[in-house]
Amino acid sequence: MTEPQHILVVDDDSDVRWMVRKYLSKHGFNVDAADGGAQMRQQFDKQEYDIVILDITMPGEDGLTLARYLRENYSVGIIMLTASAEVVDRVIGLEMGADDYMTKPFEPRELLARVKSVARRLGGLSVAKSGNTDDRVQFGQCSLDIEAHRLYDTDGHEVAITNMEYDLLKAFAENPDKVLNRDKLLNLAHNREWDPYDRSIDIRIARLRRKIEPDPAKPRVIKTIRGAGYMFVSSE
Repeated sequence: MTEPQHILVVDDDSDVRWMVRKYLSKHGFNVDAADGGAQMRQQFDKQEYDIVILDITMPGEDGLTLARYLRENYSVGIIMLTASAEVVDRVIGLEMGADDYMTKPFEPRELLARVKSVARRLGGLSVAKSGNTDDRVQFGQCSLDIEAHRLYDTDGHEVAITNMEYDLLKAFAENPDKVLNRDKLLNLAHNREWDPYDRSIDIRIARLRRKIEPDPAKPRVIKTIRGAGYMFVSSE
């Protein structure tokens, strides 16, 4: 990061807000806090933010509603906080375009790692478009600029992708024509161990297919290998 990222923590638990603010501030981030949707909007009226750490379960407007609002109105990274039992909410949050998620209770060091990962993605978005295509990988009807962390369609227009979607495409780009199971993809793209209930990879691939495949219902670029995982077919 060339300058401190500005982060907003939105959580109705004052202890969580205090802990996150203190820990991330100690590591060089500018951190503000809000106890819910109303205060979050007030903060955005006064200040631009790079990343929002957003709790799902809050009274009034929940985190899923606020995530939708943020995606429709701002270009920010979103890390969602969920209780371990909230599998459905976590899946919906990912489908809405959250960059990452953490389950409560969480280790501050792990949250810091996730914040840094999203911050790197945001830093890549600010890089000017390069005329050099050597670092581009073709994914169906799109091309991935690995250095700039950007995805472009055939007309050269940028296609919005989240931090985790970029990491997943990069993992495929580095392993063309190889079958990668969910465990391997989570380690390569998210630095996370797989568990049988973690569907984040499947959600990400479904979202990516809608962006890169000519016909997402019949994927030819990222193929499902039944019983084994997924494969990026580089010759397509």
